[in-house]
Amino acid sequence: MNPAVLNQAHCIASGIVLGPIPDSLAVTMKDGHSFTLNKQQLTHAATIITTGSNTPGVGRDGILIAFMAALTESTLRQLSNTGVYPESGDYPNDGDASDHDSLGLFQMRPQAGWGTVAELMDTGYQARAFYGGPDGPNYPSPRGLLDIPGWQQMDKGEAAQAVEVSAYPDRYQNYEPVARTILDALTLRGGGGGSGVPGDADIPETSRLVFPLPTGTYIHTSSFGPRVDPITGEASFHSGTDWAAPDGTPIFALADGIVTYAGMVDGYSGQITIEHTIGGEKVATKYVHMWAHGIHVTAGERLIAGQHIGDVGSSGHSTGPHLHFQVHPGGANAPPVDAEPWLAALSVEGVDAPTGGGPGCAF
Repeated sequence: MNPAVLNQAHCIASGIVLGPIPDSLAVTMKDGHSFTLNKQQLTHAATIITTGSNTPGVGRDGILIAFMAALTESTLRQLSNTGVYPESGDYPNDGDASDHDSLGLFQMRPQAGWGTVAELMDTGYQARAFYGGPDGPNYPSPRGLLDIPGWQQMDKGEAAQAVEVSAYPDRYQNYEPVARTILDALTLRGGGGGSGVPGDADIPETSRLVFPLPTGTYIHTSSFGPRVDPITGEASFHSGTDWAAPDGTPIFALADGIVTYAGMVDGYSGQITIEHTIGGEKVATKYVHMWAHGIHVTAGERLIAGQHIGDVGSSGHSTGPHLHFQVHPGGANAPPVDAEPWLAALSVEGVDAPTGGGPGCAF
């Protein structure tokens, strides 16, 4: 699949919209090193986006992990290796390398079972192999990203290493800022201007429920219902439940679903809204107070339960880093309910014992 010949405003299956591919893109790594990617490298990145967006379960996080792997292994270049496989030089490539018997974007090895030389000299094949899953070309081994248990809760660098099994496992994390820059530059956030609101038939029944914060990272600080606003001191109604957690703590999707909103509400408070089908009922969940850079999904994106959707922040009407969480049976436009008894009635993975006291908000 060569995205250079695709309609660049094509809305792909996950709701991530591939935009025009720029001629170049300046990027900066976590360690401060800067460099520029050319159009060929960005075209390979577009292939990774397109492949990931059409592979169920990958989502935005999976694409970021694939970028981090390909950047580390090849700087997004399709590399031949004529020293081991002379025939690899006969295929379109961006240069020749000599890393043992590895080939291509993800430096995959024919001898490890990733594919033939002809297959691995195809960027689309390499992207499909990296993502893996039941429909991947190598299932069940060697394992792609979707074959790694719990990859959604792993650090992205660790997830990349779990697929690549590199002798230098710490390299991948350095490329995370570059991966985010590429994904933001090559995609149109917010579903390309559409409403992002799916029909009920488009939202499958969730397969599991996962508490939206990692076990042991949070404390309960404010419940649903009437209270005194912690900022104004006035009587108010709190429409959600607050759990304080350190700034940057990962936030997980409660259930399988589709993102209907991801951005800054009124320009100052980060929010993600997801529509689900839970127990045969339409339910929306809202996650509030992320910083703008802590929102990792886009409207229209399909998610799986436990997927990393954002990071805890303190944007908007907030007294400190925390997650404000709302549940809306009937959908996002229906009134919210108390999330605590609602969650208690369900089988939710990763719930801590209740504690209290700390930052909150005036929602």
